[in-house]
Amino acid sequence: MKKLIALMLALALVAGLAACGAKTEPAPKEETTPAEDTVHPEQTEEPEQPDAEEEPAPEVPEEPAAPEMVEYTDDCGRTVEIPAVITRIVPTGGLAQIALFAIAPEMFVGLSTDWSDAAGEFIPAEYQELPVLGALYGSADLNLEELAVTDPQVIIDLGEAKKSIVEDMDDMQTQTSIPSIHIEATLATMADAYRRLGALLGKEERAEQIASFCERVYDRTLSIMDKVGENKVTALYVVGDKGLNVIANGSFHAEVFDLLTENVAVVENPAGKGTGNEVTMEQIALWDPEFVLFGPDSIYDTVTETDTWKDMKAIAGKNYVKVPYGPDNWMGMPPSVQRYLSMIWLTAVLYPEYCDYDVKAEVKECYGLLYSSDLTDEQYESLTEGAFLPTE
Repeated sequence: MKKLIALMLALALVAGLAACGAKTEPAPKEETTPAEDTVHPEQTEEPEQPDAEEEPAPEVPEEPAAPEMVEYTDDCGRTVEIPAVITRIVPTGGLAQIALFAIAPEMFVGLSTDWSDAAGEFIPAEYQELPVLGALYGSADLNLEELAVTDPQVIIDLGEAKKSIVEDMDDMQTQTSIPSIHIEATLATMADAYRRLGALLGKEERAEQIASFCERVYDRTLSIMDKVGENKVTALYVVGDKGLNVIANGSFHAEVFDLLTENVAVVENPAGKGTGNEVTMEQIALWDPEFVLFGPDSIYDTVTETDTWKDMKAIAGKNYVKVPYGPDNWMGMPPSVQRYLSMIWLTAVLYPEYCDYDVKAEVKECYGLLYSSDLTDEQYESLTEGAFLPTE
């Protein structure tokens, strides 16, 4: 029994020694999170919720590109393809040149005719130096090579439509390969013409200023002539350095004169040109009107030196005046928008009892609109020298 107990003690001792001699591996250290990243219970963030599904933004359709060319129907019924945006123009002739200059001088790339010698006072130099292309129809002086160099986008004609206007405009467009359009522009339609030009050239505000002025002057003149009634002054409009050419009743160039007077120059075939119809001194003496209007290039200064003239009642009674000129003839030649100056001035000369407006102020306003010119008092006095009847 003692042996058995001794054996068991020995085995227990050996097992204990074996356990003490065994190598033990240190437990791996847990990685610690830096203090700043530690999340404390009170800082625990709400778990991120998945984004609510966003509805896609509606697709905005792309605007179609502006057309480069558009169709335009002019005042003689022709449909012409023209640029949608116009910045370069040329006029067909003197009438169109004056009217277009009032609304869009910066778009001019060429002139149909030289400005007058008197233009220097009123027309800025850069517009006087533009190339002269010649009249674009009805004339042999058109410079096609110069026209090609200036590269206008459109050719614009204004004025009274002739019987051949459609054929003329088509021929011009064929000859030049440039879109060509006509806009009707007479005394009665000038305001509408400017509104058409404003829409065509993107100059609506400027167009309305000129159109409103034209309407005001024209409507007032008609009202005055209604008051005058059948008591119009008998009158003669004489042009030319010999004093033997007259602007005949019914001609386009007599439009203002016929409105304001009883034009005694009735001839068989009224001339369409500003040089008028040539007549004899005997015929002028037979007409013997109450009032005579002399063109700026006529015989106003020497009329009293001629026996036949000085015996006529208008000359003997000093009832004659001269048309103001600068940069254009106020009565026309060409018969463009500057004729509204004549309705301001000549109406007041002939019928002062019906005219309660300030002629000088309105002439200055007109020069500002037509020529962008700030007319001075001195310039006004110079322009109107000889244009008013002598005061008693």
